[in-house]
Amino acid sequence: MNRERQGELFILLQTPLWGLFPIITILTLNRLSPLISLVWSTLFSCIFFAVVVSLKKKWRDLTNIAALKDVLWNVFFVGILYYVLFFYGLQHTSAGNAGIIALTEVFFSFVFFHLWRRHFIPRVHILGALLVLLGAVIVLFPTFTHFQIGDIFILVGVFFAPFGNFFNQRARKRISSEAIMFIRSALSAPLLFAIAFMLGERNLTSKLYESVTYLAINGIFLLGLSKLFWIEGIHRISVTKANALASISPLLTLLFAWLILHNIPTAWQLLSLVPMVVGIKLLSTREPKNVPTAM
Repeated sequence: MNRERQGELFILLQTPLWGLFPIITILTLNRLSPLISLVWSTLFSCIFFAVVVSLKKKWRDLTNIAALKDVLWNVFFVGILYYVLFFYGLQHTSAGNAGIIALTEVFFSFVFFHLWRRHFIPRVHILGALLVLLGAVIVLFPTFTHFQIGDIFILVGVFFAPFGNFFNQRARKRISSEAIMFIRSALSAPLLFAIAFMLGERNLTSKLYESVTYLAINGIFLLGLSKLFWIEGIHRISVTKANALASISPLLTLLFAWLILHNIPTAWQLLSLVPMVVGIKLLSTREPKNVPTAM
């Protein structure tokens, strides 16, 4: 399997895990606020990555100063800005609105990597990305209500995601993905605790026992394993292509909602399969040779 196919496989493995994220979060939000759920999920992911780093004997990666600088920027842009703004925004908007606005990451990534960083993107991949994005909009548009203040928080958070992915790519050239995620979660967890406290979340352990199973799933599989797949994916293919492939996650979320929460999919949601399948097929077309996909 060539490098490009490996990258696509990692992203496609990551996508169903991330598709579960809203479902598990909904189950935790019955008892905890979004920000407290993020705090404890991050702590569980830190424990998970500490075990993985130990098993793979990658602790030496933590001494790579050049990589640490990139990881620190990733902590700032993704571990703090992206997640805090996104989770805080969830308190002031609907899940449908959040899902649609999160899709703007494809656009922001295109601007950042293609227009600003001058990364080459084949036209067939641009068309494929647009079709997947169209499918995701078809899935989510019927759930869109009026514009709310939380939408602005989420939009600003999503804007920072490409910056974090840029530093992720650079760090991955020097150290392992599990080391990157251990550092990020280890630094993010205490900072998130402090932010939660400053935002008025005084009781950080209330009802924790009732949600610990879902928080562990969030931390180990969704903020853990899925992020390992993501970093390995963007290490091999462009971030824009990865984001486009990952845009099928809203459809998978609806599938999981049907299976777990018994929410029956609508005709609009089933219609979205058409552009998504075609888009993924176009995105799977091999990229031209001698064209770098990552820095």
